[in-house]
Amino acid sequence: STKAFYAQVAAGFVLAAALAVEVGVTDARASELLAGLRALPDAMEQVLARRDDIAVAAIGHAPSRRYWAVVGNGPNRIAAQEVRIKLSELCYKSIACDVTEDKKHIDLSSEPLIFVCAAGLVGPNADDVAKEVAIYRAHKAAPVVVATDGQDRFSAASHTITVPPAHPALGFVLSAMAGHLFGYEAALSIDAQALPFREARAAVETLVSSGLEGDALLARLRELAEPPAARFFAGLREGAYNGHLEAATAVRVSSLLRYSTGLVPLDSYELEYGRVGTPGALLDDLADALTRGVEELTRPIDAIKHQAKTVTVGISRSEEALFAGGLVQQALVAGAARDRLSYRALRVLSTLDPAVGEVTGYTRYRIEGNARDGSATVHVVDQGGVARNLPSRTASNPALRGTKHQAAAEREVIVTRGRNDGRTVVIVPETKDNQATGLTLLHVAFRDRLSSEAAREVLSGYRGRFTALVDAVTETEPAFDESRLADVPVVDLLLEPIQPLADRWRR
Repeated sequence: STKAFYAQVAAGFVLAAALAVEVGVTDARASELLAGLRALPDAMEQVLARRDDIAVAAIGHAPSRRYWAVVGNGPNRIAAQEVRIKLSELCYKSIACDVTEDKKHIDLSSEPLIFVCAAGLVGPNADDVAKEVAIYRAHKAAPVVVATDGQDRFSAASHTITVPPAHPALGFVLSAMAGHLFGYEAALSIDAQALPFREARAAVETLVSSGLEGDALLARLRELAEPPAARFFAGLREGAYNGHLEAATAVRVSSLLRYSTGLVPLDSYELEYGRVGTPGALLDDLADALTRGVEELTRPIDAIKHQAKTVTVGISRSEEALFAGGLVQQALVAGAARDRLSYRALRVLSTLDPAVGEVTGYTRYRIEGNARDGSATVHVVDQGGVARNLPSRTASNPALRGTKHQAAAEREVIVTRGRNDGRTVVIVPETKDNQATGLTLLHVAFRDRLSSEAAREVLSGYRGRFTALVDAVTETEPAFDESRLADVPVVDLLLEPIQPLADRWRR
């Protein structure tokens, strides 16, 4: 840990001084060193107080540079190695670490950000490092130098971070501390670039559960997407995303945001993406692209991704909550592949959770062929729970038809009741490359009733039934009495055709 690094440096010096006494070495430098060690915490406090200046250096150079390196010479070589570790952990970069004077012999054509540990250097040593910094700058690198107060040799640096004087043998500790703070601020600045993506994705999540459809959905999407899109496009023009956002991701997000904000009509969507441009398709693709962007830019400074303290780079906590939902978990336990459950399917399953009292069994199907052209077949892969010994119609007639065909063709979660056995089930499509590859059918027992608020949430998130119900009721009634949702059995709210369901609101 960072604390251990500083503590062990101090302990090492104290131990060395004690050993010197034991072997009879007396040297005034030892006394000076111990005095410098006692003064070091005050100097470190001063470095901490200069965090704002360090943040300026990080924000100005870290996000836009794809390649990084750390250099140091003499004791500062130790600081460089320590800073390399911290930068790698915080910013998820593969970073070179070299001796300062060797860097000019190593490829500078990548025009990297170079963090130069030079605190405590004086005289000819400082002059030599200043020359190296000038060479870096001449190769269009961005050298950020840590130097002691009063040093004016590093005019070629892109930014100079100054630290207070310390004992010459201890200056490297202040280089390391400045590097630690630089890494922290760099991670924050990179993570901040994901904010427009997070805002746009939050808008998508809001729209998914809004019940809006068609032109109304597109109009609301345009309104919500325009502010984050404008900030992203501004950063893109300035080159701010060059360092950490993949080109393919930037192109895809840019394209989808142009559709979302109405700059490009949906008529062109199929030509670009190979499927009909619908509001639902746009929302799905936009959510996926924004998630990829968040994945590439997220820097959770309080956790290290490769230590499994988060599940993946990009999936937000809200999306992880979707995977933790009861129905989603039951689908995964049944064997559905995590990467085959679309964002829309996850949202719908999460919405349906409050309505389900129990999952009693499952049947998984493999789909062969294209579900959209009517030629696909379906085959049982596995069964469990109450479905373990149930005979399947597909054993004798594997044609994909009925509600299963609808769920596969639309790639939508569907709640239905078996016509032969009356069992209530939730059909979950598994998709890849916009094609249904399988179905997970969950046998469920619904709760009897829900509160009106909970019922509204469920209906709003499931196939737009709440909006459709309100529209049907208000065709004949002056207003929709939402409180009456609590009086209707949940299974009827989800399965009864809208018009007969609306008749229950007739006065």
